[in-house]
Amino acid sequence: MEHLIAKLVQDFEHGQITRRDLIRSLTVAAAAGAGMMPVTAQGVGFKAIRLNHISYEVADYARTRDFYADLLGMNVSEDDGMQCMLSAGEVQLLARTRTTRTPRVDHVAYTIANWDRTVVEAELKRRRLRLRLDLGGNEESFHVLDPDGFDLQISSGPIHPR
Repeated sequence: MEHLIAKLVQDFEHGQITRRDLIRSLTVAAAAGAGMMPVTAQGVGFKAIRLNHISYEVADYARTRDFYADLLGMNVSEDDGMQCMLSAGEVQLLARTRTTRTPRVDHVAYTIANWDRTVVEAELKRRRLRLRLDLGGNEESFHVLDPDGFDLQISSGPIHPR
């Protein structure tokens, strides 16, 4: 932790980060030190604990549903006539009728450990990533683009009502 803080201060002193970035980063580092988030060798980051789902936009979701269910024995759920979830163990595939001309992977979602929306948002902003909050279903998540332009969804995992 001391190494990380020293590096942040050095970056600030050399004009590589702003005072606001320094304060945000120190806040995230303090949260990590308190056990809220792990610190990685590359800096402060998150710990993916599972692949949440892969979202496919397909020409005919029913044909895709039947293919995966028949060939791989995947379980079908949440079938609403336009999309469905296919699951194999804890991994899920969302198949939905495409909105573009070419079938594609729409996004990949990972659940991270120790979800805290404020901390996650601060870290994504610190990294200057454009983010979109998604409060759909029983999860909270942010969407960002990876370096190659793929939509990455960083998710809380299921939120259980109290």
